[in-house]
Amino acid sequence: MDISQPSLDQLRIFLAVVDEGSFNRAARKLGRAISAISYGIANLEAQLGVALFDREGSRRPQLTEAGKALLGEVRTVADDVDALLAKVRSLHQGLEAEFALAVDVMVPSAVLGEVLREFQRMFPTVTLRLHVEGLGGVAAMVLDERATLGIAGPDVGHMPELQREQIGSVQMVPVVAPHHPLAAVKLAPGEVRKHLQLVLTDRSPLTEGKDFSVFSPRSWRLADLGAKHLLLLEGLGWGSMPRHMVADDIARGALVELCIPERPVIDYSLSALWRRDCRLGPAASWALDAFAGRLAGVS
Repeated sequence: MDISQPSLDQLRIFLAVVDEGSFNRAARKLGRAISAISYGIANLEAQLGVALFDREGSRRPQLTEAGKALLGEVRTVADDVDALLAKVRSLHQGLEAEFALAVDVMVPSAVLGEVLREFQRMFPTVTLRLHVEGLGGVAAMVLDERATLGIAGPDVGHMPELQREQIGSVQMVPVVAPHHPLAAVKLAPGEVRKHLQLVLTDRSPLTEGKDFSVFSPRSWRLADLGAKHLLLLEGLGWGSMPRHMVADDIARGALVELCIPERPVIDYSLSALWRRDCRLGPAASWALDAFAGRLAGVS
């Protein structure tokens, strides 16, 4: 049996009849004559070779088994076309088709989740590519144009190619497991130098060979903040963590905050980065403002 390809208009008529429950209401919704709706359904049934509605014994058209089986696919086709048209309209309006975002690993996950949840609502047609990096990794991605916007940590050096805007900070605190030797003593200057320090290291070449807040000559270099957190909980060493990430651990006694005489608690500044030669589009500009607003009060 030959099956003809239905038109998008026929599929929309079919969905209108299903959603409105009658040919008459579907005609009003679409601004058509009832005869045009009946003709569209009849042609669709003829082209597919199946009856979509059972019109006998009821004023309200009832879906046949074939109609029920095809309904999901018809909705998918219509939704995909709507998404395509929305993206084309967005492109005409200057909205990015894709947005690559790189964020520092220290950015609170709650802030990131909130921003991206709202981003999805505001820009449903924009494809997002998210990268989470540490130290110089964010700046490297923006420099290499692998990310349009970066939310990066403290300055890793003068980079004239990048525009920078400070938008907030997170508090970094030195912590250790309660069974670690450092947890049981009042720390004298230089005491932490005697113990293994767990240090987050950079995977990018921008800060290769540089140390940030490293006090102990004995250190393990870790490229993953989650792994550092785990090793701290195991008592394998001491190290600094963002307060928002270890606040619950400190509250329940799984970690102890250290008072290091030569190193007070510090703020880890966060800045938005983008290339000077690239204009931020509407989605990227919105994301910058959203992160700035939510990071302003984070500690």
